[in-house]
Amino acid sequence: MSRIDESRAFIPVRIAVLTVSDTRTIEEDKSGNTLAKRIEEAGHILAARTICRDETADIVDQVIQWSKQEDIDVVITTGGTGFTGRDVTPDALEPLFEKRMDGFSIMFHKISAEKIGTSTIQSRATAGLINQTFVFVLPGSPGACKDGWDGILKHQLDYRHMPCNFVEIMPRLDEHFKRGANKSA
Repeated sequence: MSRIDESRAFIPVRIAVLTVSDTRTIEEDKSGNTLAKRIEEAGHILAARTICRDETADIVDQVIQWSKQEDIDVVITTGGTGFTGRDVTPDALEPLFEKRMDGFSIMFHKISAEKIGTSTIQSRATAGLINQTFVFVLPGSPGACKDGWDGILKHQLDYRHMPCNFVEIMPRLDEHFKRGANKSA
């Protein structure tokens, strides 16, 4: 059973939020606002936030840029996970995943099904690592962002969460790259 280990200090994580939309502005971005508020309320750092169009190249460019920044640990996208022609976020990002996190999608759909039933199948929520940075791809509704944050990310991005969490493995994400570099040196 999961729990918070109060003997461990909280470690703030630096998180970037990307809203994928052809129509929203920052002021109208309810999903991005939902995530930003929850990130800050949890004690984390909102390291960056922007909106980009539902265009594969725009999504890829922004996420790659953030994944290479030392001051960003996690990227959360919202929007573009459905099945219409303009929904391209998973298609843009999944080919970039060094490691795919199948469990995220499974957990997201489990939580979502409790609230919206079978309609959860209309989301292609996904997650993985890009440049050793955690990338979580959420649907564009505020409810889906609440479900993803409250049900999964809030816990996994808390160093005190037991029996394990993403924060404690962040320093080790690029071990295989370092080992490979040392072998050839």
